[in-house]
Order: sequence, then C-alpha cells, then structure tokens
Amino acid sequence: MLKLTVVTPVYNEELVIESFYQRTRKVLDTLTDVDASLLFVVDKCQDNTLEILRGLAANDPKIKVIALSSRFGHQMSLLAGIEKSQQSDAIIMMDCDLQHPPELIPLLLANFKFGYDVVYTLRKNSENIGWLRKATGDFFYRVLGILSKVPINANAADFRLISGRVAIILSTQFKERNMFLRGLFSWIGFKQTGIEYSAEKRFAGSSKYTLAKMLQLAGAGIISFSTKPLQLGIIVGISFSALSFILMLVAIAKYFIVQSLPSGFTTLVVLLLLFSGIQLIVLGIIGAYIGGIFEEVKGRPRYIIEEEI
Repeated sequence: MLKLTVVTPVYNEELVIESFYQRTRKVLDTLTDVDASLLFVVDKCQDNTLEILRGLAANDPKIKVIALSSRFGHQMSLLAGIEKSQQSDAIIMMDCDLQHPPELIPLLLANFKFGYDVVYTLRKNSENIGWLRKATGDFFYRVLGILSKVPINANAADFRLISGRVAIILSTQFKERNMFLRGLFSWIGFKQTGIEYSAEKRFAGSSKYTLAKMLQLAGAGIISFSTKPLQLGIIVGISFSALSFILMLVAIAKYFIVQSLPSGFTTLVVLLLLFSGIQLIVLGIIGAYIGGIFEEVKGRPRYIIEEEI
C-alpha cells in the first residue's frame, strides 16, 4: 500500500483542530489503497491545542504529534514534519484552518500516481482575505518574479504533495535556516504540476499570519533567491556619479562664463538629503544580507522537539 503522511503545522488552533481532524480523517478513510497517517507539528501554543491533540492521538493510532520547544514559525514546523516523514512514499502539507480543503487529497494523490514528484495547489480566490493583504502579496510575488530566476506562482499555497525522494533531498541536502519553501520546491525541480482550488472561509479563530510576518517571509524569500538588490547599489551609484559629473561640468562652465554663481543653498540641501537617503537604503539592503549570513553561520538548530506523542 502507498504510505502517506499528512503534515499539519499548528499554532493556537483549539477552536478548529478537532473539526479539521474529523473532516480529514473522513477523507483519508475513503482511500482504500493508502496507508495514511496524520502528523501534527505544534509550534508552542498558548491555548489547549496540544491537549486536544493528545486526546485525539490516544484514540487514533494513525495520529502522531510533535511538540516544538519554542515558537519556530510556520516554515520550520513544515520542515520538522517533512524530516519526520521521510519514510513515506508521499507527504501532503496543509494548514488546519480548513481553508485548504481535505477533499482535495485524492486529487493530489491521483497526480502523484501519474508520476509527479511535486503537486502544488493554486488558489483561485479566498473569501476572507483583505484587499491590503492581497495587494501586498501580489506586489511581493511580482517583485520576486523580477528579481529571481526561479518562477514562483503568486497564487501558490503551502498546500502541496511531495514525493518521498523530494522529502529526503530537502531534509538531507538543504541546511539553510531562513527557508522559503514555496521557492525551494520550485527550485528543486523534478516533475511538477498544479491544481486549482477555491479557498474556503476560515472555519474558526483568526489567521496567525499577520502582515508583519508576511513581510518577514517576503524578505526571507527575496534574500534566499536573489542577489539583485545588492547590484542595485552599484547601478544607483554609477547613475548618480554620472549625474554628478555632468553637474560638475555645468558648474565649471558657469563659473568661467557667468563669473558669478547663485547661492544654491536649496540645491545643496536637496542633493545632500537625496544622496544620504540613497546611501542609507543601499546600506540597509547590504545589512539585510549580512543579517541573513549571520543567522546562517551561527549554526543553531532550525527547530527543537520537546515531545513526541
């Protein structure tokens, strides 16, 4: 039988986790040729999510729970689940807020059986996403598409199936801390296909992905997949150096021809502020990359498991 593990990152989802389990379990029970199990990765919750999962695991031998020792984030929770599921033939990653419909699992598996190593999903729409969040996401993916050579679909979700060999490669050959999994799965290659779905309204509770966390993830994606922002400093520097050289020639010509120059106080202030701003922006970009390097070279573990149930 095909061995399947459904990996679900969880953070403060006591209102929805049992409904997610029941609905997903119902779908998995229809898969007669699949040995399916559920792996919940709990990212240090402040509510009763872990206790609810402890009770579910006591009654279902096909449930495994990993409790992380601290708040390591959504991407590291997914990675922990993948690394603990390398023995599976296929791994499905999905969130537990029921915006990723479990009823799509058989279609993901059908594509896997056709020989695809990565089956990703594409959101057609989302009922409860705000215009600001949607605009921010679209802008980020547009910018990342320009900066990066790796094609990343703006509507791609973290709801996907990967084969066991992709999971092994990701677990053993990738050592970076600041992972942007949507980009990495595109970069890995292999045979891939996508299927569309309509994101449902969140079953209960509120989204844990704030705008700040989305911006942080966007920054990690850009730093992971592009060095073009660093090249921006060179381009801007050359451009303004050329402009300064032209202005210098104009000033010299005026000195000899007009014999008197205007006070130019406003011009000096504007140019000083402009060049200072550009320098700070470029230094900030360089600082972001240096910060990324600093996080990597420390070599700390990407996550720590406190308990396995």
